Amino acid sequence: MIAPLLACDRSEKIAPPARPSNTPAKAVAGELVELTQLDPGIRLDIRYATTNNFTGRILYDQPRAFLVQPAAKALASAHKAAAAEGYGLTIFDAYRPWRITKALWDATPPGPLRNYVANPKQGSKHNRGCAVDLSLHRLDTGALVEMPSGYDEFTQRAHRDFMAAAPEAIANRVRLERWMEAQGFRGISNEWWHFDFAGWEAFPILDIAFDAIG
Repeated sequence: MIAPLLACDRSEKIAPPARPSNTPAKAVAGELVELTQLDPGIRLDIRYATTNNFTGRILYDQPRAFLVQPAAKALASAHKAAAAEGYGLTIFDAYRPWRITKALWDATPPGPLRNYVANPKQGSKHNRGCAVDLSLHRLDTGALVEMPSGYDEFTQRAHRDFMAAAPEAIANRVRLERWMEAQGFRGISNEWWHFDFAGWEAFPILDIAFDAIG
């Protein structure tokens, strides 16, 4: 992981994207499914609930993970496919309240590093409950597998076309892509851990705290 980014750019005031006025917060929150309730075998390593993240700060007050229902069911199917080959899914992040996207943007100095952080002006697919950050662990040992880079490592090593890593790390990246893509998720070019669920456009940007979901 890269060293914590402590510098903040607060020169620009960014308001949250508006939630549709006819969609009450409680109704929208009801569309979010807690992953460990859907499949207790899915493992959590929610980095933003700890200081082990690129900001070096605790941003979530609860180590929980949610997705909208179709994405959550698809993720459970990917976990089942991985388990059949001796692997499990470890979740680093899923639904992310808009206010956290804003905090991550503010914690990232202006420049190339912001290519790895969602701009809160548009919101992110995480804010819609349609994106997940994850890796694999071995079911026999429980250990995270080797990947080409660490989570939230903002370097070329994190890119999906990076081929200078160890062969096993590349093979693990391909395994994760195969299981996720088979269930309707698509990766992005510069983060091997990030996957977006197809149809994300149909879901609103949310800024609902975890403890308000249930």
